Amino acid sequence: MKKVHGHTDGLKANQKKRLESLYRRRLPQGYAVNAELAHELAAISHDIRRQVAVLVSRAGKVEFVIAGTPDQIYIPELKGYTPLPGRLLGLRYIHTHLKEGEGLTRDDHTDLALLRFDLMAAVTLTPDGSVHRVHTAHVTTGDSGEPTRELPPMAPGHLRDDLDAIVREVEEELSRKERVLAAGDAEERAILVSVTTRPRKEAMGSLRELEELARSCNIDIMETVLQIRKKSDPKHLLGSGKLNEITIAAMQKGASILIFDQELSPAQIRSITDQVEIKVIDRTQMILDIFARRAQTREGKLQVELAQLKYMLPRLITLNTAMSRLTGGIGGRGPGETKLELNRRRVRDRITTLSKQIESVKKQRGQQRARRNRKGVPVVSIVGYTNAGKSTLLNTLTQSRVLAEDRLFATLDPSSRRLRFPKDIEVIITDTVGFIRDLPKELMVSFRATLEELESADLLLHIIDASNPQCEKQIESVENILADLKLDTIPVLKIFNKMDQTDEERREGLSREHGGLFISALNRATLTPLLHRIEDQIETLITDNLPDEDPDPEE
Repeated sequence: MKKVHGHTDGLKANQKKRLESLYRRRLPQGYAVNAELAHELAAISHDIRRQVAVLVSRAGKVEFVIAGTPDQIYIPELKGYTPLPGRLLGLRYIHTHLKEGEGLTRDDHTDLALLRFDLMAAVTLTPDGSVHRVHTAHVTTGDSGEPTRELPPMAPGHLRDDLDAIVREVEEELSRKERVLAAGDAEERAILVSVTTRPRKEAMGSLRELEELARSCNIDIMETVLQIRKKSDPKHLLGSGKLNEITIAAMQKGASILIFDQELSPAQIRSITDQVEIKVIDRTQMILDIFARRAQTREGKLQVELAQLKYMLPRLITLNTAMSRLTGGIGGRGPGETKLELNRRRVRDRITTLSKQIESVKKQRGQQRARRNRKGVPVVSIVGYTNAGKSTLLNTLTQSRVLAEDRLFATLDPSSRRLRFPKDIEVIITDTVGFIRDLPKELMVSFRATLEELESADLLLHIIDASNPQCEKQIESVENILADLKLDTIPVLKIFNKMDQTDEERREGLSREHGGLFISALNRATLTPLLHRIEDQIETLITDNLPDEDPDPEE
């Protein structure tokens, strides 16, 4: 005999036997509950003064029997039952309420939407333990805006026998919607979530940037959720009630992934994935995934893999569903499925190996820089926020064809080109990986070998997207990263790009606040003042570095 789940402490032996005997019941086709089962549940529930539930398969077989408390029932893990895309769970949930007029509660509707039961039925009791009414509800396809729909209550002698048809209709509509969504080009469908204590304007700017990151990963954004709190929930980041709402919205809209704008701790990932049936990642994993997509050189791939493994290591303490849902796909590129399932010792070994290989790369770069220094060729490095136009400027200045696209982190690997000025001065111009707010520390460490290229720069060109409403924050982020890298002692020339997309008033305001030049990286005619400024700066640098002439010995 299968066991009775839930709150069984304090039950008498004969009461437990009555609960166990429910496993022998069978439901006829089409009924959410028949009169015999409804009366038996009511009698047992009245006897033990607790709620009682059975979960019945589509074949009419009772698969789970649960004893609750007088007010609620805790649903156990439903092994062997997982709702597939476009399908319901395959179980109908039938339980009792001790209060005569209670009906289906908000918790019942939440459980129905979250677990996607075929049907939810609540049998209410009269004071003497008889069946009063049977209340039923089913999942909707979301067209009405509500995740569930409640049907009119039924008397025990007039129970509907057409509920299987309702289940079929719901599944057909869910399946149709799933096919439409799957036919799109997007790899995933996401709901973006931001839970923050920052001001709303700043939070919205960060959320818009998360949208751009998602689009860079070919993700369709189904909805964005912003919750501003005085203090973040240490367990779920946001309240469990709000998390339930988001989960239900994800199911209604066909979302396959939740993306949080804030970095989730290992404990938060475990808590959220225990409650949510779809993949959950955070901003850091999104950026790591983009880097994994864009890395082309062996060096870049090594650095991304190292960053991903360092991020995952503390999250491999317990290999639960949180990790199994991250194998491959968005948030799981680079190391891949096998590495996600490695134990911590093997991950540490891999990190050690990658660190040694990157150290070798670092030495090679140091030798290249030393050769350049011996030749005395000045180096001008282009830095700036991602998608500010760095690669476009390099292409226009040097007539190159470095990949330049209107998306975040279009290029990762550094590119170097030579540029000759009219005064017969030659420089090397390098384009580096773009910066971003809250750049993951794992990437900062892993890409240090690449970013050390900036240490040999004689001049930094800080490219700023003047058309971006958040450009002030972007300037601050870039300057903070340069300070963290101890590069704030190198001369910096600020260049405001996309002048053709800004009005004169905004340009005057930015000029008063920051100085700098205004250009359009796509229009070579606007670059003349910039070329003159670079030439003057390099000429001054060369003059300053000339050795002093020996004094005349006769004087």
